Amino acid sequence: MTALQGLWAELSRNRIMFLMIAPAILFFIVFSYMPMIGIYLAFTKFSFDGGIFGSPFIGMENFKFLYQSGTLWNLTKNTVLFNVAFIFIGNFLQLICAIFLSQILNKYFKKITQSIMFLPFFISWVLVGAFVFNLFNSDTGVINTLLKQFGAQPYDFYLHTEPWKYIIVFFNVWKGLGYGTVIYLAAIMSISDEYYEAAEIDGANIFQQIRHITIPLLTPTFILLVIFSLGGILKGQFDLFYQIIGSNGLLYDATDIIDTYVYRALAVNFDIGMGSAAGLYQSFFGFLLVMTVNYIVKKVREEYALF
Repeated sequence: MTALQGLWAELSRNRIMFLMIAPAILFFIVFSYMPMIGIYLAFTKFSFDGGIFGSPFIGMENFKFLYQSGTLWNLTKNTVLFNVAFIFIGNFLQLICAIFLSQILNKYFKKITQSIMFLPFFISWVLVGAFVFNLFNSDTGVINTLLKQFGAQPYDFYLHTEPWKYIIVFFNVWKGLGYGTVIYLAAIMSISDEYYEAAEIDGANIFQQIRHITIPLLTPTFILLVIFSLGGILKGQFDLFYQIIGSNGLLYDATDIIDTYVYRALAVNFDIGMGSAAGLYQSFFGFLLVMTVNYIVKKVREEYALF
């Protein structure tokens, strides 16, 4: 039997199953694979008259400009450093909060606490941007109003880059804390009570149980979530940066990421070739990073690897 005959036999035998997954396959073909034709734009000086395939082909010139101008290095540095902070600080705090919540005996208090922590996850980044502006603007912001009340000089946050590194990380972690905590809490709930009962018989206190039972058994979940997050380490959260920083060019040096640069290149500067080059660079090296991290994890602890 040839490979084609084998494929046809498999399709005939499981036609109902294949019909069920056909919409998902079609979705990815239309929205994920067909748009990849646009990769060609990264190697052109796009003109609206010529379209995708009629624009002048310039090879690697877009990438060369990004590299020589220093733009690519600054964008990559900001994107990677922000995402590393988001991933590790976020997962660490989510893990700690989940462990604390698991030790609360009053189920009503636990549910109320979970709900309060989860609430920011459903708040729009537009609303978060409004919060930030009303906290930090120099004229009527809460912080500067308090400084004036105490006789101190107001501080114009929107003229200085340094504070925004911490402000952005704080609001990202704050917004995702409840969602991540629920994931870790679900993993903790799946741990058998027999482990803790045996530890109590051996005289282990609550901190020793957390250290020697809870944390080791949560390690696979932690590693899996980190690997998934690393897949998007070169893909910044556009909504977060756009809504908080906006078009304030004074802050771009410390807060500009690949996503916001691509947006400006396409929607503001209309440099579609340059924006496509930055987007292709982002996707390619993000893929390489996932493969590299998965390979390292597989060598160290094979059971924790994605594939």
